[in-house]
Amino acid sequence: MRKPSVTIATSPVPLTGEAAVANRLALYRAALWTLLAAKLVTGWGVQWDIQWHVLIGRDTFWIAPHLMTYAGVTLAGLISFALLGWDTLRGGPSGGGIRIAGLISTRGVHLAAWGMALTVLAAPIDDLWHRLFGLDVTLWSPPHLLGIAGGVVNSWGILLMAGELYPAGSGRLAALLLGGASLYRGLHLTVEPATLTAYARGGVFFFTLAILSALVLPAALMPISRLAGRWAPLAVLALVIVTGLIGAEIARIGFQTLQPVSVIEEEIAREPDSPIALATAIARKNGIRPGQVGGILHLVSALPILLFCSIDARRRPLSATLVYAATLCLTTAWALGPTPAFAPLVPGAADAALALVLALGAALAGGTLAVRLTEALARDATGPAPR
Repeated sequence: MRKPSVTIATSPVPLTGEAAVANRLALYRAALWTLLAAKLVTGWGVQWDIQWHVLIGRDTFWIAPHLMTYAGVTLAGLISFALLGWDTLRGGPSGGGIRIAGLISTRGVHLAAWGMALTVLAAPIDDLWHRLFGLDVTLWSPPHLLGIAGGVVNSWGILLMAGELYPAGSGRLAALLLGGASLYRGLHLTVEPATLTAYARGGVFFFTLAILSALVLPAALMPISRLAGRWAPLAVLALVIVTGLIGAEIARIGFQTLQPVSVIEEEIAREPDSPIALATAIARKNGIRPGQVGGILHLVSALPILLFCSIDARRRPLSATLVYAATLCLTTAWALGPTPAFAPLVPGAADAALALVLALGAALAGGTLAVRLTEALARDATGPAPR
């Protein structure tokens, strides 16, 4: 008689040693790339949001670009805190970690998680801000700056995570460049309203973009240069331009699909000196569509960043930052001066000279802070952390 076959259920043998470490490393790397994708979606949402506010006006928190932005923020927050919680449950990464608020993980994961916590916190504060102070929008409002700061901290965390999870090679370089592009976009948001200041005040303020950029953007350019290579800031700028062009197309398709009803004329009539009114006036004088941000507009920084890389900020950080600031003053004047909106505002030699001095002073301050930040990041991004 044929004996019945018997199947014995067995439990999988738990992975130990090198196999377990390799599996955990693969999981963390997958989380890093998901985090980078979420940051990209967030950036596109912000780009569309800026256009929405200038073209349509703010009608509710639940507009499509807000949903896109916070979908990316939510995913980034979930990934970051999932890594933080997983490390804590395991007693911390095997290579050691730091403990904050009872949670233990690497510095990169901590920065990524707590940065997203700040950005999430900014959302209800932003909604309350507009309920209290009206519908007008400026990127320099406290809740917007809080959200941007959270995204910047998260991007610094991503740079550290790339060093923690990858040895030198193509994987690490790709993660650093994409993380660097996210960091640059975030910090650049803080200088975006400078063009409105130049239009509203003229004189020395014509160079507000160059002065603020010299103060703020070295905190992106210098770490990228140190961690990813001498010419990496130029590659990051190219990524920012390409992803900005994609973001503009996403916004165009979104407007075409949703066809929202604009209330912007009513808002401008109520507050003719508001940032939105100024942005609209500039665009109309220049004969372009209001609300355009990112993309090829970043070409104004191409020559300054090229010279920043040529001088080699890894070896001569302050010299590179000073040249970046001086060149950005020139390219700003070259980009804005010939346009109908700004031609009457081009300053004289005395104001231009004073602006150059202010830009160089900002470069010294921003470069010095960026050097300290870069040294702190470089200490922790020295190679893959055993897990």
